[in-house]
Amino acid sequence: MCEFCLKHGEGEKWYLQAKNYSDDLLSDVRRRRFIEEFSDPKAFAARAAQSLQRLQRLNRAPRLIKDMIGRIVTHKMKRVHFGQVVPIEEIEQIFGFTNSITRVACVCRQTTLGKEKRYCYGISLAPNGGRLVEIFRSLTRGSPGEPDLMRFETLSKDEAISAFRQHEHEGLCHTVWTFYTPFIAGICNCDRSDCLAMRSTVTHAVPVMFRAEYVAKIAPEECTGCRECMRLCQFGAITFSPSNKKTVIDQRWCYGCGICRSVCKKDAIHLEDRATSPIAAALW
Repeated sequence: MCEFCLKHGEGEKWYLQAKNYSDDLLSDVRRRRFIEEFSDPKAFAARAAQSLQRLQRLNRAPRLIKDMIGRIVTHKMKRVHFGQVVPIEEIEQIFGFTNSITRVACVCRQTTLGKEKRYCYGISLAPNGGRLVEIFRSLTRGSPGEPDLMRFETLSKDEAISAFRQHEHEGLCHTVWTFYTPFIAGICNCDRSDCLAMRSTVTHAVPVMFRAEYVAKIAPEECTGCRECMRLCQFGAITFSPSNKKTVIDQRWCYGCGICRSVCKKDAIHLEDRATSPIAAALW
């Protein structure tokens, strides 16, 4: 299990613990302030631009310095705003015990694309979003003509699950996020090209998210070699064998999101516990 499961899940999966979504955690003034600052589109865009510049400079640094700074950044983010990849089955479990699901625009995509993409979901145990939505609603809206990133869409559990299945077909990877760990307030749908967190983790090798508790595996006798799964993989974990006309998953690179399954017409791909994989059990 990832270290958050041990620290915040009492040996179980931390993101399936209702206590980590509790409205009571929002009594922490530091946490409330962080959510307000994080959710301010202008402030986030400025911080995001700075972060991207720093990552690009870090790429040019000597390996020793890059590794050292990367570890410092990861350590800080684990305390403040860290994520984990979660497959669709467990997203549904989370929706099963939360009482409020609110869809908002993704500030990452607004920064990287300049477009509104509604890929982020606020979740709460409290009806109507509780204090979390109160904090969001208290934020100053943008100037006339600017997109209203904090416009809310309240979804039922069935509507949310349907939306997430559509996100899978788009190739988006589901992730849960803390706002001062261990409080979980959001579920996002990430991709390597436009999501800042995934860029940091995968492209720049500065992790700000854990891999899933699972890894994917392909049953070769069922695989037709269509390579549709390769098209969706955000992590470069799937390759094709011209000799065998089959696709293969390298579990060292697999993050266990499971979205490759959504396009496999033969159901040849399944998830297995990361702990059972000799080469991936210790990779988080």
